[in-house]
Amino acid sequence: MSKVACPYCYHRIDAGKLRFQCTGRAAPGRERCKRVVDETRQQLTGYGSASLPTFPPPESRNPIAARLAPCPDCGTPTGIRACPVCRTPLPANFADSRSPLIGMVGGKNAGKTVYTTVLAHELRNNIRRRFAADIWFAGDQQGGIGSVSDWLADYEQALFSDSRLFESTISSADGMKVPLVLQWRQPRRALGREFHTTTTLSFYDAAGEDMTTQEFVNAQAYLTSADGLIVLLDPFQLKGALDRIRVPDLSRRETEPPINVLTRITELLRSSGGVSARRKISTPIAVVFSKFDAFFPMLGDGHPLLEPPRTGPNYDESHGRDTDEHLRALLSELDADDIDAHLRSHYKKFRYFAVSSLGAEPDYDRNRVDPRGVRPFRVDEPLLWLLGLFKVIDRSTS
Repeated sequence: MSKVACPYCYHRIDAGKLRFQCTGRAAPGRERCKRVVDETRQQLTGYGSASLPTFPPPESRNPIAARLAPCPDCGTPTGIRACPVCRTPLPANFADSRSPLIGMVGGKNAGKTVYTTVLAHELRNNIRRRFAADIWFAGDQQGGIGSVSDWLADYEQALFSDSRLFESTISSADGMKVPLVLQWRQPRRALGREFHTTTTLSFYDAAGEDMTTQEFVNAQAYLTSADGLIVLLDPFQLKGALDRIRVPDLSRRETEPPINVLTRITELLRSSGGVSARRKISTPIAVVFSKFDAFFPMLGDGHPLLEPPRTGPNYDESHGRDTDEHLRALLSELDADDIDAHLRSHYKKFRYFAVSSLGAEPDYDRNRVDPRGVRPFRVDEPLLWLLGLFKVIDRSTS
C-alpha cells in the first residue's frame, strides 16, 4: 500500500500499518485504560492533553489489514486507528480514502490566519452546499487551542459574529502547532454507479515570522510532505504597490518582499526532494495574492479579475487560466515580474490567484472588519484548483 501523509504530524506513513487506539471501555473483569500525556504525540504535534493509549496492530500473515484489534491492556476491541509515528487518532476510514495533503504557507502579514478561518467557514457552508458534500472538523483539538467549540469561538465567531480581527500568529517555541483538520465527503458517479469519496484536509498555521529565515522554513515538516502548496503573499509588498494602491502604515514599515518567501520555499523543496538543478519541482503551487480588495479601485468596474467564476460543482478551469494571465500582467505592471520569472524557472505547475478573505478593507487601527461584514472574494479557488488536479473534484474546461 502506498504511503500517505499523516494530517497531524505530516510524516509519510504506511496506511496498512496504522496503530490502534483504546476506546476507554474495559472488557469484563479488566481495568479500564487511563488517559495519560503521550510524549511522542506532544513532541511531534504539540498536542499536550491526556489521551488514551495506542498500540501496534497484531502480527498477522493476512495481507488484508485488520479493522479491529483488542487492546492488550483492557481487552476491549477497537477500530480507532492512529498514526504509527505521532500516535494521533486518525479520521474514520482514513486508510480507505485518498487524501492528498495540501500545505498552506505565507509570509508575515499575508493574512494567513484570517484566510484559513474564512476558508474553513466557506468549506462548511457555501462549498459544502455547492458540491453536495459533508464537510466537518476531524480530531480532538483544532488549530492548537482546544476543542472544535474553542476554535469556533476564538476564530470563526470572532470574525463573523463579532467583526473582530486577530492578533498576529505567535511563533511556536518548539516549532509545533496542532493543525486544523477537516474531512470532505461527497458523492461521485462512475460507470453508472454512485459512490462516496472522503478527503482529509489539513491546514497548518505557522507564524509568518517563521518564514523569514531559511532555518525556520527548513524546520516546517508539512512543506516537505505536502502534495500541493497554497502560498499566500502580501500584495502590499509588491514593488509598485505603494504607488498604485492604499497601503496601511504597518505594511509600509515591513520590508519582506514576496520573492524572498518564495525563494526560501523553493530552496527547501529542492533540497528535501533531492531535485537536481536540471529539473523543476513537481509539487504544484497555488500562488495567492491576499487582501486583493485593495486593488478594486485601481482595477475599476468590469475588470476581468473582478468577475466571479461559475459556481457549479467543479473547478472552473477556463476562468482560472484567465485569472492567471491577468495576474501575470499585473505583476509586470507593478514591476514584480521577478516572481513570475522565479516560478517559471523552478516549478512545473503553478497558478496565480487573487483573493480577499474579508471582501473589503478592514479598520487596521481598531482591528475591525468592514461594517458590512465578511464577504469572501474567491477564497475557495486555490484549494479547488489543487483538488481538481488531484481528481478529488471535477474540472470544467468549457
